[in-house]
Amino acid sequence: MRHYIRHPSSVPILFSVAEGGAKEERLRDVCAGGLCFEARVRFEPGTEIHLAIPVQRPPFEADAVVAWCHTTGGGYRVGVRFNDDVSDFALRMVEQICHIEHYRRAVLHREGRHISSEQAATEWIARYADKFPQAS
Repeated sequence: MRHYIRHPSSVPILFSVAEGGAKEERLRDVCAGGLCFEARVRFEPGTEIHLAIPVQRPPFEADAVVAWCHTTGGGYRVGVRFNDDVSDFALRMVEQICHIEHYRRAVLHREGRHISSEQAATEWIARYADKFPQAS
């Protein structure tokens, strides 16, 4: 089993459940079987949820089920498992895209340099791809 990969809290995740519209929160971790995100609302385990991570076009989307929900200082940490066979390749791409988007934002904040997503990907790959955890 592969380790969870911690993502910068600036990466958005959209979720929706049957009884409500889409809400935006922040992604925390991604792994082969699911992911974890921060939420302001509590979820019961077993709740069906639709997720979208809009850092690429088209956004990564998947249906999932809430596996657990833990109280944190300011809200909840929600763990979900994917309903269908989301491929390891697709999830690794999402993991990398999240890191690249964080890198793009960090460059802007640190250096004041505006770079495109493509430029950020090129730089991030050159600097960090060899350190990115390998799938098992």
